[in-house]
Amino acid sequence: MDFRPLNDRVLVKRLDEGEQKRGGIIIPDSAKEKPQQAEVMAVGNGKLLESGERAPLEVKAGDRILFGKYSGAEIKLSGQEYLMLKEDEILGVLE
Repeated sequence: MDFRPLNDRVLVKRLDEGEQKRGGIIIPDSAKEKPQQAEVMAVGNGKLLESGERAPLEVKAGDRILFGKYSGAEIKLSGQEYLMLKEDEILGVLE
């Protein structure tokens, strides 16, 4: 992919949780909640500090992360859906 986020932004792709069943009933896609886990696809250079230096990001491409339910902005690149987050919106890295 030829895309690099700016500053402390992170481009992620949501991870599918698979088909959900509750009590033997299959939940349709329109009623499912969107997953809150994602894989980091690309990261920016880091947050610009007042001193003029850049603080490096704690996540890197390939990390699996957990983010807040209403975080980020949905975007489409090359027909794929992605989510653009600020590093502050990431709750943690799954190991």
